[in-house]
Amino acid sequence: MLGLSVPTRAADDLGPGLCRALSAAVERTAPGGEPVFLASYGPGPGEREVPLPLRSTAFAYDNALAATALTACGDLRRARQIGEAFLVAIAHDRTFTDGRVRNAYRAGPVRDRPVLLPGWWDAAAKRWSEDRYQDGTATGNVAWVGLALVTLRDATGDARFGAGAARLAGWIRARTARSGAPGFTGGLDGYDPEQVPLTWASTEHNLDIVALGNRLGTQADRAMAASARGFLDAAFDGRAGCFRMGTDPQGTMRGIEALALDTQFWPLLGVADPPQAWRRALACANARLRVPGGFDFNDDRDGLWVEGTAQAALTYRWVKDEAAARPLLATLAGQRAPSGWLYATREARVTTGLRIGPASTQDDFFYFRRPHLGATAWGALAALGHNPFTGAGLR
Repeated sequence: MLGLSVPTRAADDLGPGLCRALSAAVERTAPGGEPVFLASYGPGPGEREVPLPLRSTAFAYDNALAATALTACGDLRRARQIGEAFLVAIAHDRTFTDGRVRNAYRAGPVRDRPVLLPGWWDAAAKRWSEDRYQDGTATGNVAWVGLALVTLRDATGDARFGAGAARLAGWIRARTARSGAPGFTGGLDGYDPEQVPLTWASTEHNLDIVALGNRLGTQADRAMAASARGFLDAAFDGRAGCFRMGTDPQGTMRGIEALALDTQFWPLLGVADPPQAWRRALACANARLRVPGGFDFNDDRDGLWVEGTAQAALTYRWVKDEAAARPLLATLAGQRAPSGWLYATREARVTTGLRIGPASTQDDFFYFRRPHLGATAWGALAALGHNPFTGAGLR
């Protein structure tokens, strides 16, 4: 009994503590109740500040998760502050009028029109600098913001949030539908105004689109979800029981020589009544991505990815395997920073095997041991048993 009581107690304490930490971050950043975007990272051990390219950065994905988690926490007032910021961003982009969201915005109260993008002063070059990925628009991030807005629509009854989500779904259909094949491509990359299409397609992005389209529920949205679902079916390797990461830029489905964690777990959260064969992806993740205490992002297993470990914990709870979830929740409880947020990693750095964008010449997407908004939100969702894809709690 003692072996079970510790992780159970950790799970009981984890959710309320992470909810308080998220609420406090909104209150610190925008105490006047304004629309707000939260900075995605805080300084890690031994750091006074995060590096300049991240210092003002509020990633859209992290903030969408935070709004969803705050809704699950019961803090609708602060969840709405983030949702309102997204509505302003959709309507007041500095360059485009097509209803997109960017991968990141400038952290802080949203007072300016157009909405500000992150950046930093490069003292050596004596110029303002921005990051091309942060200025771009990844399809999965658009879908995640849409899911957060649908969650707020359902929780508040405010139709403006639903209209914002519908506009984002329209952007996905108009700008990223694959020609002659099911599913949707990766989005747009680069600086304003000449951004370039990302021609690869991601299994994770398409899963996000399935969930968004089904929750919006119009005929066009359901058709979008059905197309994305066709991509998921093609991405599942029935022989290995693993989900492939997606296609290359030429549209050819990748193999299973490299895997990502979220691609294995999310289909069991985001698709209603998934095929029984998809349950094999749990075994795939355990065989190829497991590390002591939790999971890595990819299969080099060089460290523990806290956000992904939270995703795994929620998935196990969703498929009614609390015995598998409990030790993962205990791991999360041990990864809290002094701020109350969860660290992004347990080790100093964790690789992903991915490149940030098409301009990258080598794998350059890493996570570091810094307090992370996305990990904190996923931890809260896992502890509370709230599914961000469906908006439902554990049954």
